[in-house]
Amino acid sequence: MVITAAQVNELRQKTGAGMMDCKKALTEAEGDFEKAIEILRKKGAAVASKRAEKTANEGLVLTKISEDKESGVMVEVNCETDFVAKSADFVNFANEVLDAVFTLSPASVSELLEKSAKVKDLQIEVMGKVG
Repeated sequence: MVITAAQVNELRQKTGAGMMDCKKALTEAEGDFEKAIEILRKKGAAVASKRAEKTANEGLVLTKISEDKESGVMVEVNCETDFVAKSADFVNFANEVLDAVFTLSPASVSELLEKSAKVKDLQIEVMGKVG
């Protein structure tokens, strides 16, 4: 099966993954976009598990205060480089974490990931994109 540059570009636009990763995923999936997206998602999970032991000295600290000024939260979301910390994908992920913590009031990161499938999926997605 021949994979065209247009197909690779379309998958890249949908997922944010690198061009070569998109081409490999499409080739492996024999042109099936949904299978290719799942392959990229699994690759992101593998990258996340490999990175788990790395030192994350960069990132963002975000705060949110309720409209009535009675409560608030502060979150710190870390990454390995300042380049990643400034990326739109990372900033969007950090804001999603902030909103989830504000809404769900988890006692720990693991509890947040249990309560919010969206945050867990975004974490894997972002780690797959930014490494």
